[in-house]
Amino acid sequence: MEEQKETLQRIISTLANKIDEIHSFVDMLNQTIKNVQINSSSVISELDDEFDGLYSILDEMRGSMASTIQQEKARKIQALQNQLSQCSKALESSEELLELAAQSLDIKDPVKFSEAARQIKDRVTMASAFRISLKPEVSDSMTHLMVDFTRERHALQTVKFLPVPKAPVIDLAACLVVDNCITVSWRMPEEDSRVDHFVLEYRKTNFDGLARVKDEHSWEVIDYIKATEYTLSGLKFDTKYINVRVQACNKAVAGEYSDPVTLETEAFVFDLDNTSSHLNLKVEDSYVEWEPTGGKGQEKVKGKENKSSGKNTALKSSKSGTSPKRTSIGGKATAKGNRDRFAGESYTVLGNNAIESGQHYWEVRAQKDCKSYSVGVAYKTLGKYDQLGKTNISWCIHVNNWLQNTLAAKHNNKSKTLDIPVPDRLGVYCNFDGGQLTFYNAVSKVPLYTFRIKFTQPLLPAFMIRCGGLSVSTGLQVPSAVKTLQKSENGLSGSTGSLNNIAQ
Repeated sequence: MEEQKETLQRIISTLANKIDEIHSFVDMLNQTIKNVQINSSSVISELDDEFDGLYSILDEMRGSMASTIQQEKARKIQALQNQLSQCSKALESSEELLELAAQSLDIKDPVKFSEAARQIKDRVTMASAFRISLKPEVSDSMTHLMVDFTRERHALQTVKFLPVPKAPVIDLAACLVVDNCITVSWRMPEEDSRVDHFVLEYRKTNFDGLARVKDEHSWEVIDYIKATEYTLSGLKFDTKYINVRVQACNKAVAGEYSDPVTLETEAFVFDLDNTSSHLNLKVEDSYVEWEPTGGKGQEKVKGKENKSSGKNTALKSSKSGTSPKRTSIGGKATAKGNRDRFAGESYTVLGNNAIESGQHYWEVRAQKDCKSYSVGVAYKTLGKYDQLGKTNISWCIHVNNWLQNTLAAKHNNKSKTLDIPVPDRLGVYCNFDGGQLTFYNAVSKVPLYTFRIKFTQPLLPAFMIRCGGLSVSTGLQVPSAVKTLQKSENGLSGSTGSLNNIAQ
């Protein structure tokens, strides 16, 4: 009995669920019917608008062509009426002259007769009847204004509903990736005059191909592109690749997407490491700001450390004053693990991604109230009290805005003043394998100073600041202007420092 009840309850539950499903499906069907009615009314309205547009064009054309015919009719009638008027005058004059000539025949006096005959002869010679054309100036034909709409009628008879556009084909050979811009070029597989515009979608990824995991970046959309080429500019290349795809659209419908293509967009990316930065610095990803009271009241206990929870994890100011550890980021070479915070006069923060090979580029912009800052690179072994440019394992450009704007290159406690205006943005180019560190005016790409060094250890981007703030831009490709300068002279036209050395 109990088993039968349980079985019956399961059947009732299953049946109830099925009834709910059917009710939901019925609701969906009813909504679909409403949508069909609404959408049908909409497309019929659009159809009426299109035909009304055709009628309007035809009416306008008929009025214009009828006006042309009326003008031609008026022109011909006026020309014929002018001829008719001339003939009437000539006829009247000729009949008057004829009557006069007939009367002259009755003159008996030879002298008077001779005079009358001479006058009549002169008048006949000058008579308009002998000077007018007896051929109509215009014909009565109007066939030159007839029309033949056979071709147009045939075209109208072939009008059909808009077809779905075919998928475009991306021309990978014509695509270009340079200066953090991507130019995508495509074509239609066959000519389609009905295509109104294109939609370009792109998505960042770390895979050489289609996205493989659900949490990949979503597609970004660029709509209403009229040409078959588009340039995505101002991109941050913080992934290795980017997928792009295109679809064609006519006035009614969008076609299928093209086969996605994958373009390489790898660039040097790093954040500022707040786990070892000086306590007077407020660090957030790519921004660092000087805080004069940031480290006060916090006791520093040498030899104790506090582990960081990972990339970009904010420092929790420990009451015991312990220094946090630096952890590895995403498997990449990173700053030295377990290092102490910078202290004393070394108001320093490092990047969290090390350079071990290749060519890399990043930019730095200082706030207007920034009084003193340094931008450069250093080995991981930079000491907690070491200031940039004052050791043999760090190289930098130093900007001093306290009394006047000065720019200097620094290394190994040596300084070289540069007689160059301080740029709004500094660009840093590091060629690890080529042993070159060059600083640029990031706007004009004019080189400011070059260090020639044989690097023997991984490098970290390094920054030191006193008063104000710095913004760091990463994920940048080496600019084409910089590459051109490298090719033009195995070196740069800017200052090449006497501070160069073989780094130990």
